[in-house]
Amino acid sequence: MAYLIDGNNLLGRIAPHELRERSGREGLVVRLLAYQRVTRARIHLVFDGNPEPTPTDFAVNPKFTIHFPGEGQSADDVIRDMIGRQTDRRRFFVVSSDRAIRELAKKSGLEPVKSEAFAAELKAAIKEGKKRRELEKRTEIPSPLEVDLWDEVFKSKP
Repeated sequence: MAYLIDGNNLLGRIAPHELRERSGREGLVVRLLAYQRVTRARIHLVFDGNPEPTPTDFAVNPKFTIHFPGEGQSADDVIRDMIGRQTDRRRFFVVSSDRAIRELAKKSGLEPVKSEAFAAELKAAIKEGKKRRELEKRTEIPSPLEVDLWDEVFKSKP
């Protein structure tokens, strides 16, 4: 399963007040990493506004890459190019609020997903991940020595 995500669209649905801030992008990456831990999905996240003149790709981990367009390009340009180059169309989702991008994805045999729908899926997966981690926490049984020490502590109280 893989996702090609229009980062600005998704961030605008999740935290519109953080859309122009670097912390908003970082927060989205953190959320997507939590989503990835639950789903094991491959993620391609595309943002507008590259400070570099050439296209830049940043690997967060082996299955998560952030893509920035080059000078004179937009995130939509990068997304259209990536859709055109996609050969494995099984379980490949394109997340965007842009109707033209979703239509191109569908025509190309990929699964279009509205940013609003993915935002809800993201929230549910993060919640599920928290539940899993809580259930996986180990509780250690105290040793006989610890029990004796605590017993002494409580016996000595007036």
